[in-house]
Amino acid sequence: MEKERQLLVIFPHPDDEAFGVSGTIASHISNGTPVTYACLTLGEMGRNMGNPPFCNRESLPYIRKQELQDAANVLGITDLRMLGYRDKTVEFEDQEKLVSHFASIIDEVNPSLIISFYPGYSVHPDHDATGAAVVEAVKRMPKENRPKLNLVAFSKNCIDELGEPDIVHDVHEFITTKLATIKAHRSQTQLMVADAEEKLKQNDPQIIAWLQNERFWTYTID
Repeated sequence: MEKERQLLVIFPHPDDEAFGVSGTIASHISNGTPVTYACLTLGEMGRNMGNPPFCNRESLPYIRKQELQDAANVLGITDLRMLGYRDKTVEFEDQEKLVSHFASIIDEVNPSLIISFYPGYSVHPDHDATGAAVVEAVKRMPKENRPKLNLVAFSKNCIDELGEPDIVHDVHEFITTKLATIKAHRSQTQLMVADAEEKLKQNDPQIIAWLQNERFWTYTID
């Protein structure tokens, strides 16, 4: 994996970082790359409340805020930014506001690489809106100053329309860290983590591939 000057991760929800990119984040941190994680919301509209439930609709934002901090601690992220947007409403935010906000963060931290969602191919409207604003913020930068964009896509049509991913990181060295990061988001992941760990004990090839391989598409701006 190429050594980066600075990595900026921009996702809308707590746990977005855990499933698809936490091994990659851990790899960059292991390489000595500073990481800033900007998370737009607290996931306060999440449907899961733990199993058995240990929170309710009123307490969920506080629980998920702490879980996000716990996940950042597991990964070793020291620059965690909670941006204060509301879950399931990012798609309705004024795009200029989002673009301007992201542009100010990019200008401040000066990343050589940004990880976010690929607009139109990341299933959730908040994901797509976040990715679109990230791409637009980078597009408006002078060409010589633009960071690379490594974007996450997982819609059913992403490979058909985008082709195979440009980058697949083998993060087998960081599977333990990845599972711990997923576990940190306990209210959302208790059952699936238990299932994943059981399958991992059985050397299930699908779960190993899911944990070990993290896929990204590059985004080239003309």
